[in-house]
Amino acid sequence: MILMVAILYMQFNSCSGSELSRHQILDKILNSSTYDPMISPNYEDDFPTNVSIQLVIKNIHSLDEINMEFSVDVIFRQRWVDKRLVFNHTKVSSLELDQKMIEKIWVPDSFFPKEKSATIHEITVPNRLLHIFKNGTVFYSMRIEMTLSCAMVLQNYPLDKQVCPVTIESYSYSKENIDFLWADSTPVKVPTVSLPQFKMPDTLKTTACQTEYYDVGEFACLLVELKFERNTGYYIAQIFIPSILIVVLSWVSFWVDIDAIPARVSLGVLTVLTMTTQSSGVRTALPQVSYIKAIDVWMAVCLTFVFMSLLEFAYVNVLSRRKSRPIHNPSETEMALKKDVGKYYSTKIAETY
Repeated sequence: MILMVAILYMQFNSCSGSELSRHQILDKILNSSTYDPMISPNYEDDFPTNVSIQLVIKNIHSLDEINMEFSVDVIFRQRWVDKRLVFNHTKVSSLELDQKMIEKIWVPDSFFPKEKSATIHEITVPNRLLHIFKNGTVFYSMRIEMTLSCAMVLQNYPLDKQVCPVTIESYSYSKENIDFLWADSTPVKVPTVSLPQFKMPDTLKTTACQTEYYDVGEFACLLVELKFERNTGYYIAQIFIPSILIVVLSWVSFWVDIDAIPARVSLGVLTVLTMTTQSSGVRTALPQVSYIKAIDVWMAVCLTFVFMSLLEFAYVNVLSRRKSRPIHNPSETEMALKKDVGKYYSTKIAETY
């Protein structure tokens, strides 16, 4: 009888243990006596916690050459193992935590050093999730909209290619406690993005970077380079073709009659002013950098052609006026009159003496 009661008691305990609710499992693994969310998983060990990172780029809003920045909407995913969160209940494969429960779990202190401004989407609720798996693996994801700085090089503008790096670092934990790794499968996902002036190549460069602060230590760092290639269709239609037509128009004055001075002057001055206005319009869309850009060389050459055509008319006009000036040849009467006047004054001078 006693043996049967013991067997029933053990079966009851095993059944009750396997049928714990998710709330009871959370209470068990998040017990304040065994789990401290303020301490990293391997804080007492001799090896760091490896955090696997994946970026899913949902949209790239714009690239701003004047402010040297670009806006991007990403889903930032992190995965690590916390042995303190292991649970052995076969009927529960994972625990999905609510936004309010995430504050009770330790998460990495990752940040984006090149970030100018960033927000976590909160419509309709804060876009964050955290899953805990049976083996202690923690999956943490959030949706972030960021404006990142990008040091653009514009020497070849508008035939340029820009490389905008996105850096992820650990803020307070050194590499002795946390190390970042790119996810094994597709570390950075970039969907088909349609930008007004740029197109993105299919290949991205993901690497690990070195970040060392001499007073503090070395910190985990990951780097992905987003490469943008500028579309030239807009510039061909709005800048190159119109500037070529303006230069050709300035050459029309070569076929205008040389005596039609108002027409040739008006045509030359009009083309010069048009090229100057177009050049000013191009510069308003670019930062005030100290080096010369390819578009500056193009505009300077076009303006030189137009200005030289105006100078050519001025030079030809001066030469034509010199050739058309009448040459004065003195007649025989004038020469005889000059001789008589000379003799008269000579006689007067002789009589005086």
